Amino acid sequence: MLQFEVSRIEGLARRGQLTLRRGIVQTPAFMPVGTYGTVKGVLPASLEEMGAQIILGNTFHLWLRPGLEVIRQFGGLHRFEGWRRPILTDSGGFQVWSLAGADGRGRQISEQGVRFASPVNGDKLLLTPEVSMQIQTVLDSDIAMQFDECTPYQTGGRITSEREARASMELSLRWAGRSRAEFAQLGNPNALFGIVQGGMYEELRAESAAALAELDLPGYAIGGVSVGEPKEEMRRIMAHTPRLLPADKPRYLMGVGTPEDLVEGVACGVDLFDCVMPTRNARNGHLFTRFGDLRLRNARFRSDERPLDASCACHTCTHFSRAYLHHLDRCGEMLGPMLASIHNLHYYLDLMREMRAALDAGELAPWRARFHAERAQGVA
Repeated sequence: MLQFEVSRIEGLARRGQLTLRRGIVQTPAFMPVGTYGTVKGVLPASLEEMGAQIILGNTFHLWLRPGLEVIRQFGGLHRFEGWRRPILTDSGGFQVWSLAGADGRGRQISEQGVRFASPVNGDKLLLTPEVSMQIQTVLDSDIAMQFDECTPYQTGGRITSEREARASMELSLRWAGRSRAEFAQLGNPNALFGIVQGGMYEELRAESAAALAELDLPGYAIGGVSVGEPKEEMRRIMAHTPRLLPADKPRYLMGVGTPEDLVEGVACGVDLFDCVMPTRNARNGHLFTRFGDLRLRNARFRSDERPLDASCACHTCTHFSRAYLHHLDRCGEMLGPMLASIHNLHYYLDLMREMRAALDAGELAPWRARFHAERAQGVA
């Protein structure tokens, strides 16, 4: 099902190995996001070449399209999307949070689950912990996530109170128990992770982590961050929560974030990350490099013959100039975001490789200092 071994610790940072049904993941690791069964604009073979060990899919969206009948016909998500390595699927909790809308009326949450109208065709749907586990069993993802409520940072235009965050956290805990029971009832051979909630309240996070640890799940995630809170609040919860989780289980920080967030997350003891930022930013001309972020749409790159990052070995940087990528972006050519996505994902995956190597050598602290110094230099 799942084996996790920590081979080296430096401070709170951990170097480990996660063994799943379809492969081994060296940690710390970043998971490219393939919400609809594809990492946007990037071939599975390209992902393998750049070193992606595990990717993410989304229960909610795949349930709606193409639907379970189609995926069941293919024996699961791996064969359907042509990816042979491990897959983690989000439970749909974050998407339920995003359906609320500005007035909070986009979905109705009860003890049973969440009722909402399909954003695809308006059908009235009910997503429960049991349904989420049933969907993820059909998807046959190597890591499934419990169904949870993603506690919002703001409720009704004001910061969510501790009382409201507690009610949400306790609901997620009850849903965790139901998710675990249904997962076992279905005989799912994969791994189920619990999700720590509690908003921006450290005491609630500690209670959530302790209660989830009693369920003795194969791994644990930190949810409910990067949901509109200030960066310093996210970093505070990121620093506080990992150390509360079992030392012998993998720790996953959901939906985070920038290169700096990944580095600081590793320093806090996080093992797994995912975020749409590399591909989403790429589609908008925002490139990450060793020496800061590059805004491709800036006119100064119109005739720049240099690669995005001369230190980068990705296909984009070894074959194309800033001028060419600027041209593709200005013309709206689909090759532009594809090449930009390849670069950003390679940069993120290479960043994790460097951190693993630094941990192996016992040199994460000096590596971390160099990382921040180089990023602060800015793109020439």
